[in-house]
Amino acid sequence: MKKIGLIIGSLLVTSCMTYDPYTDDQKVSNSTKGAVMGGIAGAILGNQVKGNRHTRNNAQIAGVALGALAGGAIGNNMDKKEAALRHKLRNSGVGISRNGDEILLNMPGNITFDSGSSTIKPEFSEILANVAIVLKEYSDSQVEISGHCDNWGNIESNQVLSQQRANAVASYLRMKGVNGSRITATGYGKSSPTSTDKAQNRRVEIMISG
Repeated sequence: MKKIGLIIGSLLVTSCMTYDPYTDDQKVSNSTKGAVMGGIAGAILGNQVKGNRHTRNNAQIAGVALGALAGGAIGNNMDKKEAALRHKLRNSGVGISRNGDEILLNMPGNITFDSGSSTIKPEFSEILANVAIVLKEYSDSQVEISGHCDNWGNIESNQVLSQQRANAVASYLRMKGVNGSRITATGYGKSSPTSTDKAQNRRVEIMISG
């Protein structure tokens, strides 16, 4: 196990660094984190191999190498998607957050649709066009679109409007060349608020995963 620890430790020592887009501070890249986690998983799987100590050690080392390679590739791919989206959507008003292999785009109501409407605003169409460019470049991603309303109005009308808005975004992305089989669209009405500020709850979210 000492050899395994040294290999994983060396991944951290020689890790690829990147910069936090908010603070400009240096941090370990997600590709490195993926490599380390993959290496640990590979070591655990390698330890399940039957045989003598030498055989298990070799299996663990092979597991670390393969796991690190796979984990690093996944992390690197997501790093590239995130960087491309941040570049394309800079100063657009779209919130971008990352959690592992998922990227969430939060598009507030002031840049998406007029009140009570599911017609995409001109400025929102430009934003979605840039999102489509990235989605076409990284064609392995799945896209979940969700429409959300505030708590004004009745439940039924809010549900219908949120679904129409999610469908409108999905239709626009398909029109721009994103494969429709990758896209799901769901309206959540006013059931998933994120803030006590009603304006912030009027939003469209796009979850990009994989």
